[in-house]
Amino acid sequence: MPDLNKILVPVDFSACSRAALDYAAFLGGRFTASIDVLHVWQPPHVVGGAEMLVYAEGQPQRTLAEFARTHAGKEMEEFLATIENRGLKVRGRLETGDPYVTILRVAADESYDLIVMGTHGRTGLQHLLMGSVAEKVVRRSSCPVLTIRIPEQAVAAKEGA
Repeated sequence: MPDLNKILVPVDFSACSRAALDYAAFLGGRFTASIDVLHVWQPPHVVGGAEMLVYAEGQPQRTLAEFARTHAGKEMEEFLATIENRGLKVRGRLETGDPYVTILRVAADESYDLIVMGTHGRTGLQHLLMGSVAEKVVRRSSCPVLTIRIPEQAVAAKEGA
């Protein structure tokens, strides 16, 4: 069995991502592997005049990208708060770009041993329109990918809570 030293967990802060992170934490604890939690923000393709966010007088203006990074950073902190108490080596990181391309680049550039990611399990028209980041990563990754899917009822219950 190959060594399992570095685990990459791409997240979108959903219940599926939480399940993937919990599973990665389990594996990380068993193999004393480090865990990097990656959120990729994809900028909108067309932004018509809303590139800047205007604040109250005296506060600096920020771009939409800067706002998204700070918002995602806060979400990442909240997302990791429960796992950091388990004594694992966990690091959160934010990237900008096409999610599956960025996940594959980060995984290859930094020689991860495993990618653990949640999948929403979309089918039919939803899958056709939205695609599947997990599916693209599975098909193109140079390292093993473990996908975690939880039943739709459980997703609705967790996200509604």
